[in-house]
Amino acid sequence: QVQLVESGGGLVQPGGSLGLSCAASGSIFVIYTMGWYRQAPGKQRELVARITRGASTNYADSVKGRFTISRDNAKNTVYLQMNSLKPEDTAVYYCNADVVRELGYPSLTFWGQGTQVTVSS
Repeated sequence: QVQLVESGGGLVQPGGSLGLSCAASGSIFVIYTMGWYRQAPGKQRELVARITRGASTNYADSVKGRFTISRDNAKNTVYLQMNSLKPEDTAVYYCNADVVRELGYPSLTFWGQGTQVTVSS
């Protein structure tokens, strides 16, 4: 199996910064795209940012210029640096990864358990 473990969530004041990380472990041959999603109470889960193995990125319009996604392929880890946080960024943040577990097999998508980010004064 493959496990994704997020860390770094918490409470931060508006305008503050927070960094998230997500480490993948287990039966991994290669990881393609990794991403961060979020889900606020009463809302659907939405894409925040994602990054390919070659480091191409795309972001939700609501976070462009404030959030930065990066990854360390050697560590199977993806990061999300969040700056200029707003109350509307409050949500549970989930990472996911498209993982090939064995050469010759298709990729499967795995999710982390989520980490709470609360932006409030």
